[in-house]
Amino acid sequence: MKKTIFPSICIIFFLSIYAYGTLELLGPLSKEEILENFPDWQEIVASYVPNMEVVAELQSIQYPIEIEIFLGTWCPDTKRNVSAYFQIMDMVDNPLITTTYIGIPRDKDSREPYIEGKNITKVPTFIVVINYEEKGRIIENPVKSVEEDLLDIINK
Repeated sequence: MKKTIFPSICIIFFLSIYAYGTLELLGPLSKEEILENFPDWQEIVASYVPNMEVVAELQSIQYPIEIEIFLGTWCPDTKRNVSAYFQIMDMVDNPLITTTYIGIPRDKDSREPYIEGKNITKVPTFIVVINYEEKGRIIENPVKSVEEDLLDIINK
């Protein structure tokens, strides 16, 4: 009987892809679409406890703010920080704060159509836009927390 290592290599390859996650949601996304495809993120959303003083300040904002989030559904930092953001925005519930989610591929050479010259080098990247002007970014991980860093940017 002739032995071959090809089947073993294929199994290892597919298991490694499965372990690291291959599902890449790309382009414009909704929170619901993300959570439907990644139900384990819901645990992080449910367990995240934001600073309630900051939540109250975000609730009281009286002018439009757009937050663009460039994310990689394959990225652990995205999973942690975007899940936290979901919980924060659920609690804030301010219709003047709107969010656009854009999924980008793991392959850096394939990202340009999704980032359109936005200078995105790490994910997630949160871009805070007020009056059509970028006010600041959270890149990869917040300095304090997602909600505190957002408020710091908004209050600049």
